[in-house]
Amino acid sequence: MDWGMESRMARIIRPRSRRGVMLAVDHGYFMGPTRSLERPSETIGPLVDHCDSLMLTRGVLRTSVPASSAVPVVLRVSGGSSIVGADLSDEAITTGMAEAVRLNASAVAMSIFVGAAHEHQTLVSLGRLVDEAEAAGMPVLAVTAVGKELEKRDARYLSLACRIAAEFGAHMVKTYHCEGFERVVESCPVPIIVAGGPKVPEREALELVRSSVDAGAAGVDMGRNIWQSDRPVAMIRAVRSIVHDDASVDEAVASLGAPA
Repeated sequence: MDWGMESRMARIIRPRSRRGVMLAVDHGYFMGPTRSLERPSETIGPLVDHCDSLMLTRGVLRTSVPASSAVPVVLRVSGGSSIVGADLSDEAITTGMAEAVRLNASAVAMSIFVGAAHEHQTLVSLGRLVDEAEAAGMPVLAVTAVGKELEKRDARYLSLACRIAAEFGAHMVKTYHCEGFERVVESCPVPIIVAGGPKVPEREALELVRSSVDAGAAGVDMGRNIWQSDRPVAMIRAVRSIVHDDASVDEAVASLGAPA
């Protein structure tokens, strides 16, 4: 790994804790103006100082994050389908590497759909993206998306998807937590970031964070469980306390204070 690649990776996975807190605000690329993300700048503004990196699209980066912001960016570069379309797996690369470099991204992210109709298309796209990214010193985060088929979130399937992503050259993999998650981490030779998933009660979300890092994950990429919370700043700080300071779930819950 060259200096540029290592430098960008260190912005996302902090060297001190070897973990990172990513704030996911890329949902609009296929979900549109989902609840609490209708006006991205208002959602991102209070949270940006509490995350290690932002995962978002170029459109939201340009319109909703000040150019003076120092937050590292994980740029979503794939898309092509929506929640009203027939097949969420029908994705391709939508943002080029030159644009990612021009926007000062610290990494690029794309989804792969292992076992779905467009598996081949997304995996070949990942291989090509890695080739372009390596030439630019840019890390690639592969997202093991499952579309609408949430029942695929088991250790056997996720181990398969994560290992394939790593074999194709991804430098990090974002995936879901599951029972037996240690197996997924152990079989993947690159850092794993755990997706927050749909909104759940705050304690349940914090238990997910604790279980993920206990199993060896390098951090979490949370969106709805932070910005759909009634107290989003307190929630992201609680997540951060687990990821970087090894707080217990009880300590993190206590740090939330009383609901507003």
